[in-house]
Amino acid sequence: MNLNSCVEAQKESLIAALQHNLRIPSVQGAPEAGAPYGSAVRESLEHVLKTAEALGFRTENMDGHLGWCEYGEGVEMIAVLGHLDVVSAGDGWSCDPFGGELRDGRIWGRGATDDKGPAFASLYALAALRDSGLPIRRRIRILFGCNEETGSADVKYYLAHGGEVPVMGFTPDGEYPVINGEKGIINVSFSRQLSQSGDIRLMSMQGGTAPNVVPAQAFAKLACPPELARRISRLYAPMMRFTETSYGLFVESWGVSAHGSTPELGENAIGRLLLALDTLPLSGQLADTVRFLAATLGMETDGASAGIALRDEVSGKLSLNLGTISGDENHISLIINYRYPVTKSYDDCAPILNRSFVQAGFTLASEVHKPKLYLPENSPLVSRLLQVYREQTGLDGSPKCIGGGTYAKALPNIVAFGPVFPGEEVREHKPDEYISVDTLMKNAQILAAAMYELAK
Repeated sequence: MNLNSCVEAQKESLIAALQHNLRIPSVQGAPEAGAPYGSAVRESLEHVLKTAEALGFRTENMDGHLGWCEYGEGVEMIAVLGHLDVVSAGDGWSCDPFGGELRDGRIWGRGATDDKGPAFASLYALAALRDSGLPIRRRIRILFGCNEETGSADVKYYLAHGGEVPVMGFTPDGEYPVINGEKGIINVSFSRQLSQSGDIRLMSMQGGTAPNVVPAQAFAKLACPPELARRISRLYAPMMRFTETSYGLFVESWGVSAHGSTPELGENAIGRLLLALDTLPLSGQLADTVRFLAATLGMETDGASAGIALRDEVSGKLSLNLGTISGDENHISLIINYRYPVTKSYDDCAPILNRSFVQAGFTLASEVHKPKLYLPENSPLVSRLLQVYREQTGLDGSPKCIGGGTYAKALPNIVAFGPVFPGEEVREHKPDEYISVDTLMKNAQILAAAMYELAK
């Protein structure tokens, strides 16, 4: 029996096991003994490990942070990295988000695509590979993570507690054909204390919901004399409003939301607000601060005025998003999310941006850096996965670089491979998440072939 036929033989068991796990609402909860991410996540992990044991695989539970199953012998190990935790259901569902319903050829539920469906497809693909009798020389380990959605502390725990690093592997938590590059991501927070003077003074400022979302709304409350407020309130600018109030002025701006990895698809409301404020007769430190932010960031998305407009042929331009801002009479704070090209480095951009803000009177409050990931198309891992994709689908395809980050960054020697096919509807993190049975089974076939190709 060939490998694809062995995968097909697992179909009913795979569907039933996935449905069972989708009924477990494994959203991160309060930590408990043996359940660092909450009892529901622990239940999901225990179920998949019991399923793996019933299939005859060696398993290990790493204190509720992460579990794994393994097949084969050999000094070297290849890994498949999936996760069982899910984001909250949210509103707008037409079915029970934790019902695991099979309807219209689709399996519905939070986690069906991200990432329980691919994780269970990997498990049953491994069973199919074993049943096929095809010889392998490396061990195959499927890791079931429990904290991908909120920080990947699970894989950090795995590595810190003796978890073996694979020689190579993949995570079915991205897209096909294969993601061979992920831009480096930096979230940096700056703050500045204000000593105000002049006719116009900042009372409060607010904009944005998260660093990785282009803000769609922002506002500033300004104290100023009635006559000046009345004159400014007559100003007009697109997607702006100046309103005279009892205390002075209420200035509002609107934008177009987009993901922080593609800020050019949106319009930054904070940047628009800063550009508008810079036209007002501000004074002292408030004027200096607004002028600097408007000139350095404004509504730009490539970091040009900040002096960090990097680009390469593989992944394109650096992207920059002024994600949040807040302020009052005494301070202004902001968070910038920017992503540098895969052939560049932290040292090519971060020191330049940080230095310019410090010279402008800001303090660097915090910085989180997720380094870039990049493997050339002709690298052994990428070229083999591409070969598998082409053979299994009959489609041509080239690797892609993205501005977002996947689970591949959590563990060395991993790239993202599947589960979403080109042109396929993406429902992850949205209401009515589902995976079609056809997509689930095609993934299982591709994943089985990829495991064999890397382990043979």
